[in-house]
Amino acid sequence: MLRFTGDARSESGLVRHGNEDSGFVSSTLLLVADGVGGNAGGEVASATTAWTVARQSLARVGLRPSGVLEQAVEESRGLLADGVRERPDLTGMATTLTALLTDGYRCALAYVGDSRAYQLRAGELRQVTTDHTWVQEAVAAGELTADEAEQHPWRHVVVRSINAERSQGVEITTLGVRPGDRLLLCSDGLSDLVPPGAIAAALDGQPDGRAADLLVEHALRAGGGDNITVVVATAHDVAFDDTDPSGGFVGAVLDHGNVLGSPVVRLGQNAS
Repeated sequence: MLRFTGDARSESGLVRHGNEDSGFVSSTLLLVADGVGGNAGGEVASATTAWTVARQSLARVGLRPSGVLEQAVEESRGLLADGVRERPDLTGMATTLTALLTDGYRCALAYVGDSRAYQLRAGELRQVTTDHTWVQEAVAAGELTADEAEQHPWRHVVVRSINAERSQGVEITTLGVRPGDRLLLCSDGLSDLVPPGAIAAALDGQPDGRAADLLVEHALRAGGGDNITVVVATAHDVAFDDTDPSGGFVGAVLDHGNVLGSPVVRLGQNAS
């Protein structure tokens, strides 16, 4: 049976006053959501989506992971739509989402926006998501080179997100995960500043919590211009799952005032 051990960190960074990122880590679910910059209520969108996906995943343990994620995304969109109707000041709120869910045998990866997932296996780091950004589309169309995209003024323009109008092109796919694989989910506050070599070095041979600390430290030393959220995990094959299923949150979702739908119970403890 496949299970994760992991840890998460979320920091506002050195420039922004608030944190619009949310994260969650448990033995079956890893998640990062980043409120889309410049839009009203980014922290509300990310927190509501993180809480909803976590709640759905814990309520539907053992079901087909891709179906669980699909339903959770649609519920999140509905809650955001309800929130905008009740609070017009939230019009335009949106969030990215990257989530990896396992039922113990299969893993489904859902992603939209520019929060990334990486997989380290046998020392080789691989990005397993594709950024949904204007510059990435331009690179794919041959209109920009990868080097030009890194410096382009529109490099942070997200072309897909979860928002009140519709869940735009959330990609849900299977991901092959083996025991011993190291996994990283992160917001662009990390991936924009920390190169793949440094990410691989932090993941390779470091415990989950220490790797998360190192990655955040790298991003802060590189300027910390955005919120930084990382979820680091290791995949294990277990005969009996005795881990705490509730998991832990980090970031904007810790403020229940950011979660639309007035959650009655707390799903888990804070990630350390």
